[in-house]
Formats: sequence, structure tokens, C-alpha cells
Amino acid sequence: MPLMLKILSRTLASVAVIFGVTHALAAGTGTGQEKAASTLERIRETGRIRIGYGDTAPFSYRLPDGQVVGYSIDLCRQVSETLRKQLGLASLQIDYVHRTPRNRVQLLNDRIIDIECNASTNTAERRRSAAFALSHFYASTRYVSLTRHGLQTVDDLRGRSVSVALGTVNVGQINELNRDRALNLSIVPADGLQAAFDLVKGGQVSAFAMDDVLLSAMIAASRQPQDFSLSKELVAAMQPYGFMMRLGDDPFRDAVNAALAQIYRDPKMAGLYRRWFEEPIPPGNITLHQPMSPRLQQALAQPREETGI
Repeated sequence: MPLMLKILSRTLASVAVIFGVTHALAAGTGTGQEKAASTLERIRETGRIRIGYGDTAPFSYRLPDGQVVGYSIDLCRQVSETLRKQLGLASLQIDYVHRTPRNRVQLLNDRIIDIECNASTNTAERRRSAAFALSHFYASTRYVSLTRHGLQTVDDLRGRSVSVALGTVNVGQINELNRDRALNLSIVPADGLQAAFDLVKGGQVSAFAMDDVLLSAMIAASRQPQDFSLSKELVAAMQPYGFMMRLGDDPFRDAVNAALAQIYRDPKMAGLYRRWFEEPIPPGNITLHQPMSPRLQQALAQPREETGI
């Protein structure tokens, strides 16, 4: 009897090991890949994908009627449709979740959102806390100021006050510039892009440092665009934008990137870009007049991960 119990015990242990290995292979090897596989599996089981959006025209924003729109949103809708087909789903519901520059990574890590579809700059520092999809835009950093002040260069800011939006890479950029150039700036943090822009509009600060494409959109959407000017000199060089996903979600990240590579190479991609950067956009029918840059053209023609920035 004791011998039979030992044999039975060994058999049950072997079955448990085999089951554990099979389960690990199905979900991916290692903790990170298990998390990644669970994202796709959750989407398959629930028929829902959770997309983070912002207040960042023309990339992602909500219209007065409640509809979430934008260049990034259009791309992520197409990605979602590709995932729907790959997962064999009859339909895939998109749940839009508002995010801010300060909480976007936390929402990813807390699994409140599956992917952030906005205008997040892909940097080496950020890649330590989030995975990035293939780049969908490139932007440089400038500053906006009131036209009547005649500010155009970095040195024009010497001794002045500059607002920055908390949670953006521009905070580090302006701090570094302040140290390197000994500008003696008074740096004023604001909770959000619009709040930082409003400090310039109200005269509380001299300038707001931010990505030039976003500043252009905010100026165009203001009641008196002629009151604002973008600096001629860059605050920081051109950097890529990418959709953020959780670290370790390798299968999900790979599926998103495969879908984006296909979308980018499609001839319809040029029209999608024009829709948001060269034609009137809602709700105010403003036009950014921003043709596709040569760098973005190259990135769309030959999609690749950004790892050297």
C-alpha cells in the first residue's frame, strides 16, 4: 500500500508539472509574457479593448457631442479592427478612457487602459516604464509667447518665467536648458497643457514650452491666434511619438506593431494624415497647414522600433 501511494503521488506530481508547463506555454513564458498574453486573452473573452485618449488635438480629444476623435484615434481604431479579425471576434467594443500626462503610465500599469493612443514622446527614460509602438509622428519642442513681446530665441527667455505641463518630457527639457545656458528661468508647473497655455494668455508667464505641433493646434484654436507666436529657435530637437503599452506585453505589442506596419504602408495612410494636419478639423474647423515631414514619410515607409533616442 505505501508503494502504491508513492506511485500515485509521483503520477499526480507529473500531471501537475505537465499542466503547469502547458499553461505557461499558452500564456507565454515568464511573468511579463503571461501578463501580455492575458491582455489579448481578456480582449478575446470580453470583446472589449480599452483605449486611453487625451485633450490633445489633433491626436486625441473629445468633441462637444462626446465623440472621441483624432489622428491617433483613427489609427488605433484600425488597429482594433485588425485585432478583432485576428482574434476571431464578431465585434470589438472600444472603451475610451480619459488620461492625463501625469497618470497615463499608472493607468497602463493598473490595467485601466490597454493602449494609450495620443501623442506621447518616445524617450529612453520613458521606455523604462512603458513599451512604445511604431512611431506615428515626430515633433520638436518650441515655446509659445505673446506676439507683442517679440520673443523668438532661447536667449530671449533669459530671466523670464516659463510654464510647463506636469508629466511631459518638456519639464526635463526646459530644466536642462536652464542649467546648460544659465538662463535664470522661473519655471512654473501646470496641471495640463491648456492650463500652461492659459498662463501665457493671461500674462502670468512669458512663455510655455511644449511640442510645436500641439502649440500650433492650441494657437489655431484660440479666439485670437494672432496674439501668439511660436519661437523660431528650438528648445529641443525632433523626437518620435508612439502609442504606449504595458512593459512585458510582448504578444500584444507585437500584434499592435504588425497592424500599424500594415496601416502605415497602405496608400490610404497619406489621406488619413491629411485629414488631421492639412484639412479643417472639428469642432472649430481649424487647419494646421502641416504637411508630412520627410522623417515621418521615411518612418511610415520603413516602420521600425525607436531604440536609440
